[in-house]
Amino acid sequence: MAEHPEPARAPSARVATSASQPAPPLGRPGWDALLLTLLLLARLRINSLAEASLFEHFENVTRHSLLGRILSDQAEAAFGPWFGDPIALLLAALSLAALLAYLVIDLAAADRPRQPQSQAGFQRAKLALVWLIIACTVLLPTLKLALLRHENLPHSYSHDGGVLQTEAAVDFFLSGRNPYIEDYRATPMADWGLPEFRTALDHYPYLPWTFVFSAPIKLASDALLGWYDQRFVYLLVFVTALLLATRLTPAASRPRWRLGLLMLLGLNPIMGLDLIFGQNDLFIWAWIVLALWLLARTRRASPLTTGRSPLTIDHSRFWLPSLAFGLACASKPTAWFMAPFFALLLARDQIGAWRAIPRAIPTMLRRGWPALAAFALLVGPYLLWNADALIDDVWRWSAGSAAVHYQIWGWGASNFVLAFGGLASRFDPWPFWIPEVIVTLPLLLWLIGRQARRNTIAAACWHYALLLLGFLYVSRFLNENYLGYILAFLALGYFVSEDGSSGDLPPDPQHLPH
Repeated sequence: MAEHPEPARAPSARVATSASQPAPPLGRPGWDALLLTLLLLARLRINSLAEASLFEHFENVTRHSLLGRILSDQAEAAFGPWFGDPIALLLAALSLAALLAYLVIDLAAADRPRQPQSQAGFQRAKLALVWLIIACTVLLPTLKLALLRHENLPHSYSHDGGVLQTEAAVDFFLSGRNPYIEDYRATPMADWGLPEFRTALDHYPYLPWTFVFSAPIKLASDALLGWYDQRFVYLLVFVTALLLATRLTPAASRPRWRLGLLMLLGLNPIMGLDLIFGQNDLFIWAWIVLALWLLARTRRASPLTTGRSPLTIDHSRFWLPSLAFGLACASKPTAWFMAPFFALLLARDQIGAWRAIPRAIPTMLRRGWPALAAFALLVGPYLLWNADALIDDVWRWSAGSAAVHYQIWGWGASNFVLAFGGLASRFDPWPFWIPEVIVTLPLLLWLIGRQARRNTIAAACWHYALLLLGFLYVSRFLNENYLGYILAFLALGYFVSEDGSSGDLPPDPQHLPH
């Protein structure tokens, strides 16, 4: 009898299920990983180009009493002077190692999208790595140049106005002299740069808060270290402002947004170099960030009423943010262009359209008087002391109407004036106020109307950056440091939540890779 073959058994349900279901797709890299890569590579290249132009830089590093002790003589000789100083190269290598770890963690997080505890741990690790990269590429290089300057020429390794001139202004202030009357020909600034461009030796173009705030820090540094560098102030306010700015964007629902904002601010391609060499735009930026952070806290606090009556508005809650903004305005005129948008923010519970602005002016004044008071207390004494000297230094010098004034310079439309305006020199006068009015006034009116309809911190930052860019583009000079400053506010305008709250918002849009 023939044997019948045994019928094939049906596969088990478990086997069938595993065979029929495809493997889960691999997660996509996050946009923040690509952004960090781009910013870090730009930062490293900019730093290397900047340090390559420094005279006898390798020797100054290796002979330094502190920096020269980090490596042995044999190691320093092995590095050689051809590709950069050893400290810079070690910091670059460490920052790239941190980038590698970030990219690995980002992919690991993408493969576990539904594990909240793992995601929180990944985000903490990524945040720590971003801070490590900022320290290696911005904070420590700043400290390195301050140390190098201390043991070299006093005008070396620094910016002329933000460091040399501001330090001299602090000395004048502490000795009871007027920085706007004094000249700077007997200070280290007289040896900085090309002689024909030293037009600021008779002009201090910044407002009093720059040296008033710095004075106690200089006294403390002199007492503790025996020396001072203005970048100590800039490092302090920069790190503080980074911490506050990232609190303006939600961490729980949009963790990548907080990371992205920290990257754009901390690794800003231009403003990072400004910190390293000591330009002061980030000083003004930091005070505006403080004002916005304080203003956001009023939004997250209890309703705008006191205990006396449900209809009584507690205007005093706005005094601290207003004071901080007044200090920014008493530092540099670039902050003034934020004033209309900040005033609208102070009354944002009453403004929803153009027609509501006139009725809200009394509220703006009740909530914003500390800004006016701070500006008056800081600037007023110097106006009374010698108004002509203050105006000549702060306004006429940069506008090109002083006897000795700033040159036509930068990346803006003024280059067309040099090319086709028939001028014989960068120092010739030209009526830049005409294009400034033509461009800035309509732009201001449009942006105010837009701010009134969407009166948020995010909109104010974006509108301020756009207005300032329009004005500076057609002005006498558009230096690259202003573009880094503008980028910082564009980043704030894009990444902060609508009201500046760090609370939860809807999840990231689906079109952004997670």
